[in-house]
Amino acid sequence: MRLHLLRLICLLPLLIGNDGFAQSKPSLAGDYAGVLGGALHVKLHIAAAPGGALSGTLDSVDQGANGIPCDNFQIDGDTLSFRVPAVNGSWKGTISSDGATLAGSWTQGKSMALTFTRDSFVAAEKPSPVDGIWLGAVLAGGRSLRAQLKVKSDRSGREFCTFDSLDQAALDWPCAQVSLNGAGFSFEVPQASGRWTGTLSADAKTLAGSWTEGSSYALNFSRQSSVAAAEPATGPVLPPLTADQAQSVLDRDLAAARAPVFRPGPLANGTGGGIAIGILQHGARRVFAFGAAQPDSLFEIGSITKTFTALILARMAAAGLVKLDTPVRDLLPPGAVPQPGGAEITLLDLATQHSGLPRMPSNFHPADPGNPYADYRPADLYRFLASHGLALPPTPDFLYSNLGFGLLGQALANRAGVPYAALVQREIAGPLALPDTVVKLSPTQLARFAQGHDAAHHPAHAWDLDALAGAGAIRSTAADMLTYLDAQLHPEKFPALASSIARTHELRAPALPGMQIGLAWLYVDKAGFYWHNGGTGGFSSYAFFDPAHDCAGVVLFNTTLGSDGSFADRFGAHLRRRLIGEAPLALTY
Repeated sequence: MRLHLLRLICLLPLLIGNDGFAQSKPSLAGDYAGVLGGALHVKLHIAAAPGGALSGTLDSVDQGANGIPCDNFQIDGDTLSFRVPAVNGSWKGTISSDGATLAGSWTQGKSMALTFTRDSFVAAEKPSPVDGIWLGAVLAGGRSLRAQLKVKSDRSGREFCTFDSLDQAALDWPCAQVSLNGAGFSFEVPQASGRWTGTLSADAKTLAGSWTEGSSYALNFSRQSSVAAAEPATGPVLPPLTADQAQSVLDRDLAAARAPVFRPGPLANGTGGGIAIGILQHGARRVFAFGAAQPDSLFEIGSITKTFTALILARMAAAGLVKLDTPVRDLLPPGAVPQPGGAEITLLDLATQHSGLPRMPSNFHPADPGNPYADYRPADLYRFLASHGLALPPTPDFLYSNLGFGLLGQALANRAGVPYAALVQREIAGPLALPDTVVKLSPTQLARFAQGHDAAHHPAHAWDLDALAGAGAIRSTAADMLTYLDAQLHPEKFPALASSIARTHELRAPALPGMQIGLAWLYVDKAGFYWHNGGTGGFSSYAFFDPAHDCAGVVLFNTTLGSDGSFADRFGAHLRRRLIGEAPLALTY
């Protein structure tokens, strides 16, 4: 289950209406800043064309995300709104009379306050001695972490700065308590809970001092003529990783994840972070655990559950219980949802994320945000569908929908006459001998269930799913997931499921850019591999299999998505490149 609060930097074509508002209000051109959820810093940059049309960019500063398109920008009186279809989000708010404030809310599943304030900074006519760009590095966790400082002063003589931890994808963190007193210079970075104190050299080319964040680290800066790259270089290209080499290579690759400076690494002491990694290479399989995890720890796999739901569909179709083109309405209680006048949503539409259904139902109002799916019952699902309907849009696009896969799982359970959990056991876990792939944990499994954590590394409640179980309810281990991925690579080893597994790999529709989708599995056209990821309130995961290179891997992490996205995703993509001998991805933490 992927619940992104905000992962975007997007172009905003903002169109002025014909109501005269553009002439009666100040121009919105300029830079704005806001904070979402008390944690994610967002910047809005708006430019005005000569004809009055507006354009701009929205930066999710802490995440380094970009390129997600926004559309349907509207100005109505003093109200501004826009949508972000790729994440099913929208912003709407009020423009202040002087144009200095855009007060509103971001809506993505739930609504969160997001107010933008114009940056009114006026630069000093003569820069101060510390104004400019500075670059330094701290040695932590066996890794050199680059730190970049951008300093400026205003006409009143006040100093301002922003801080970048370049190798951790932490950009434009605002400084506080910035002070220049003679040659002494200091500042704080609240987001990193750190403070730098030092001295400007006589030639104004270096800042020598230390960074204090619990412990103290030497951190000296040198003046730069331009901004340094925000991404570290990729690691060395190695031959394809073998099972015997994996331990030492993964130890090295994950060393920085233990770094405690600027942004604590996901496996640093005190975070509670633990990761289990499984690799499968030409039949050799290994499981590794780091941090708080053990090799046999169970994790919530989140939306990787969707691939299980899709395989159940293929199995039931092979048994003649359903057809892929069966309308999902036929599997619901009689009369629960009216028959639409034209084409209606089929099981195949749900399994390929082309049903047109929204990401989540509009009547999803959890009593406990820590366990949000627990009280969403089949009756709630049918009530939403009765209102929304099951008509298939004329040209449905790919739209990732937890609702759609939850509906598919509930519909298949209805047809089978057993709960979804029993269906997983009967159709997949039993035949593949996956003893730890379950929806509900036994007492002995509960003792091995990893403690989940939220983005701030606080313990998170496990998620219990009811009507939407087919979207993300399964728990599993790295070992079980390797067996599951082995079945994807070599269906012939599992004759009872072979034809159904192959059916889930058949590419049926376009998906994300450069990708197609089979039944749940996403396929990267250029690289030729299948993948899916997952995320719950306390866990994140990533799984892939690459038939051309006969390899597969899984990453299970006991922490949800952070402000910079998914650590499990990044390391999973890195792991595949290691296994096939490509240049590994630059890992940021």
